[in-house]
Amino acid sequence: MTTIVSMWSGPRNISTTMMRSFGARADTRAFDEPFYASYLAASGADHPYRHETLDAYPNDFSDVLDWITHAEDAPLVFLKHIAYHIADGQDLAFLEGWRNFLLIRDPRAMVASFSNKYDDAAPIIRSYEIELKMYEYLRARDLACPIIDASDVLKAPHKMLEALCDVLSIPFDPAMLGWEKGPRPYDGPWAAHWYDAVWGSTGFKKYAERPISLSEDLESVAAKAMPAYRRLYDARLIA
Repeated sequence: MTTIVSMWSGPRNISTTMMRSFGARADTRAFDEPFYASYLAASGADHPYRHETLDAYPNDFSDVLDWITHAEDAPLVFLKHIAYHIADGQDLAFLEGWRNFLLIRDPRAMVASFSNKYDDAAPIIRSYEIELKMYEYLRARDLACPIIDASDVLKAPHKMLEALCDVLSIPFDPAMLGWEKGPRPYDGPWAAHWYDAVWGSTGFKKYAERPISLSEDLESVAAKAMPAYRRLYDARLIA
C-alpha cells in the first residue's frame, strides 16, 4: 500500500530542498506542485512557464487528485505543494487520506526572496492563510499535522528529519541528507526559472542569519502574513 506524504508551504521557502530530500529516498516518488496548473487555469495568473505548466499538468482540481491516486507505484509518494494553489473555498476533505505537514519560514525572508524573482509577493499572505486553515481542519479531526520551520531544519537537518519522519510514521532514511547536483525528472516545467540554487546543491545549506531590507510595500506584505506565521510557529515541531 502506498503512503502519501503531502507537504504544504509558501513560495521561497526550502520546499524544493525538502522535495530533493524526500526524492533521494529509494522508496519514494516525488511530485512537484501538482496543483499548480489547476491554479493557473482557474486564476489566469501569468507566471513564468505558464503555458508549459498548463500543457504538462492536469488543469482541473479533481483531475489532479486522480493523477496522484493513479500514480501510486512506489511505497511512498511525496507531494510538494505551494499552499496558495488551493482555492479559498476548497473543501479540504481530500487531505484526510494523506499524511500532511506544513513548512513555514519567517515571512520577511520569504518576501525578500520572492520579490527578487517575481513582482507580486501577496501569494505569501494567502499561503499562510491556507496553511492555517489546513492546520485547524486537520487538528479538529484529530489528524496529525506537524509543522516545521525552515530555520530549524537548516540548523539541524538530521534531527529535524528524524523527528518529522517519526510523527509521520515513516522510517527515516539517511539518504535524505544528501543528493547529487542537477535537475530531476520530477522537477516542474518552471524549474529553470526558480531552481538554480537547488540544482547546484548537494544537501541542506548551512543556516545563516542575513540582514533583510524591505521596501514599505513589502514590509506591509510580510506584516499581513505574520499573525498566521506566529501561530503556526508556536505549534511547530521541536526536535
